[in-house]
Amino acid sequence: MKSKHTYLHHRISSLRADFAEMKIDAFLITFQPHLRYITGFSGSNGIALVTRDNAYLLTDGRYATQVKKETSGWKISITAQDLFDKLKEEKLLRPQMRIGFDGNTLVFTSYKRLKKIFPKVVFLPKVDTIERIAIRKDQYEIEFIKRAVEITDSVFMEILPLLKPGVSELDIAAEISYRHKIHGAEGDGFAPIVVSGAKGALPHGKPSEKKIKKGEMVTLDFGSVYNGYHSDLTRTVGIGSLSGESKKIYNTVLEAQLKAIESAKAGIAAKELDRIARDYINKKGYGKYFKHSLGHGIGLQIHEQPRLSVLSKAVLKNGNVVTIEPGIYIPESGGVRIEDDIVITDGYPEILNKSPKDLIIL
Repeated sequence: MKSKHTYLHHRISSLRADFAEMKIDAFLITFQPHLRYITGFSGSNGIALVTRDNAYLLTDGRYATQVKKETSGWKISITAQDLFDKLKEEKLLRPQMRIGFDGNTLVFTSYKRLKKIFPKVVFLPKVDTIERIAIRKDQYEIEFIKRAVEITDSVFMEILPLLKPGVSELDIAAEISYRHKIHGAEGDGFAPIVVSGAKGALPHGKPSEKKIKKGEMVTLDFGSVYNGYHSDLTRTVGIGSLSGESKKIYNTVLEAQLKAIESAKAGIAAKELDRIARDYINKKGYGKYFKHSLGHGIGLQIHEQPRLSVLSKAVLKNGNVVTIEPGIYIPESGGVRIEDDIVITDGYPEILNKSPKDLIIL
């Protein structure tokens, strides 16, 4: 595998290659996940400016050692000042320069400050500039996602014996967070979802002091972060005996997920992939209970492009890493969701999760 810095330099080159189309002289990066993607710097305070010929990275003294270890080829400025003020002091933005920035992430107050500090600079909001590059994961990124997935798979197998009547949802959520770190993760990729019984009808329900009961289904949705990269797993398991209807719902979701995965290859429209799963669930009579999109990209953020939904305009490409997570949620009754992380290829996708998907009844 190529070195980390080789991949990082390629990302900068890809960003510069878009300058002509965007009609800009430089691009200002202020959003931390974008900053980490382009520079490799994982600190919480920093901005970067990529021009046609140079690359500047500004941060504060807390990260003076870290930034040099994590980056290569950047002109680094360490300051105790506000970073925008340091940008002015270094005279990196000249009058009439056309500076692109991410219009989705730069907050309005920061934009107003830039306009005040640099009144003669032209600031141009751009959408999905970094995302267009990051949407296709390189091998370096995929290896970190795979490790995050391995950690989460291990935690799932360890959690299964703990799912018993009388144990609270919060107890299980706490065990997930603890075990992620025990296995080497930086932490949770998001707050773990553990919902049982009728609460399973809430796609993003929060764990509570509710005790798990016999005859209920429990939905577990959680993921870890490894070296900045996320995993995302959902499994639904039964506690004690389940009704025939519950089993039917589970098998419907599983079959919908398998059909979507089978069709998930480079060249398919994201909305078509969503339709494949949705049509199957509709056919089985549960269409109105599939209340969210089929999936989303993952990477340095838990939700990234491409979005797999009926509204998406994306076409899947080699190197996309996405979730496939159909679900059925019936109010006052419960729900089922099954989710895997996959890597898109020209043929059958690489399924990263190894956790079993056949219905587990404990």
